[in-house]
Amino acid sequence: MTPEKPERLARLWRYGRYFAAAVAFVGLLLIVVSPVLGDNASEKLWLIEPIAYIGGILLAAGSVLVAVTYIATERAVATPPGDSRQEWSRLTREYFDLFGHDLGRPLRRILGRARDARVRIDESGRNPDPALSELIDEIEQQAPTFRLMVSNVQVLIELENPAAEPEIEATDPARVIRNIVDRYSGIAGDRGAEITWWSEPEEFGVVYADPAALDHVVTNLVDNAVNHVNEHIEIRLTRNPTHFFVRVWDDGDGIPASYLPHVFDRGWTPEAAGRQERSSSGLGLFIARALARRCDGDVTLESVAAPGEDHHTEATIMLPLLERPG
Repeated sequence: MTPEKPERLARLWRYGRYFAAAVAFVGLLLIVVSPVLGDNASEKLWLIEPIAYIGGILLAAGSVLVAVTYIATERAVATPPGDSRQEWSRLTREYFDLFGHDLGRPLRRILGRARDARVRIDESGRNPDPALSELIDEIEQQAPTFRLMVSNVQVLIELENPAAEPEIEATDPARVIRNIVDRYSGIAGDRGAEITWWSEPEEFGVVYADPAALDHVVTNLVDNAVNHVNEHIEIRLTRNPTHFFVRVWDDGDGIPASYLPHVFDRGWTPEAAGRQERSSSGLGLFIARALARRCDGDVTLESVAAPGEDHHTEATIMLPLLERPG
């Protein structure tokens, strides 16, 4: 294969990447604006569900195409055997930086418009249209989930690189958790729940870890808890002489004991077990455990689904207390 041919293939797949990102973004927009489009088309809002379903299909299809085009781009460009792993990692990071920027900028603009609309409603002093308030709430609630979905695709592909290693640096776990709680408190509040967190010791201090991996693992577990909580989520940060731990507890209905051996399987969901329509990708817990294990840690899950007041789920992240690198 001549040098020009791999470059042409790589360029073709890069164009495919932008097309896939556009498809996913159009799907997201359709989901967000479906109440408005339905309201304009029919007084009974009968178009909301079809438009939302179409948006969901486009969003899912675009996300899959993004993953495929990134993998294909990597394979289209041949590199010397000794440099392939390093080149793979470098190109993947560059592509997803571009991808995150391409989708992040319009998403930030949409969120900015939603905040502006909420401020103007508050300043008007009038009771807002309930449908408008629900639309703004939906936009703000879906933003963290959309960011997590994009990040999950990136991490999933990076995990396929056997040469990838944790990027260890001084990390403040308490600050990481505080930022995640800030992102999800509003969503939990809209669902009638609250998130609290504490650390022991109170001044937890700095540890050496991969901050991006820690943030991603905790975010996946908190996102999962928010989706299943009834009233309360509690996050606890503790340590012993060799490891530190983050425990994410929620008072949801719990997971049946027969499901627990499978919850970390790639792509597994309770709906998949019953051949029903999926409510999620089934990748969050798989990615969380894979990332933790790449950092020489682990994620475990304990849950009680029995009737009564004791039903709950608790996920525990265990990561080693490393010495200062270098």
